[in-house]
Amino acid sequence: MFFFTVDLMSMTHDRDYQRLAVRIFADFSGSIAVPAVLAALAGSWLDDRHGTEPWWLMGCLVLAFVLTACVLWRKAKRYRADYERLIKMDSS
Repeated sequence: MFFFTVDLMSMTHDRDYQRLAVRIFADFSGSIAVPAVLAALAGSWLDDRHGTEPWWLMGCLVLAFVLTACVLWRKAKRYRADYERLIKMDSS
């Protein structure tokens, strides 16, 4: 007969790490995809309207890239603090 001991504290911390990982994935995915799609749609519409085939599209995509990079930088710093808080909780 085998007896398994379950460390409930470690399971709770594992679940916290998994929740943080899923939250980061969802937040970063949306922060990358939504601006890119909106920029592509807006750029295509502006190009069709003004007859400037690739220029508005490229400009909007570059702007979306720069703004996305800034937003992701801020979010990464915030999530780093959340992760460090989890590590502190885990070590105490």
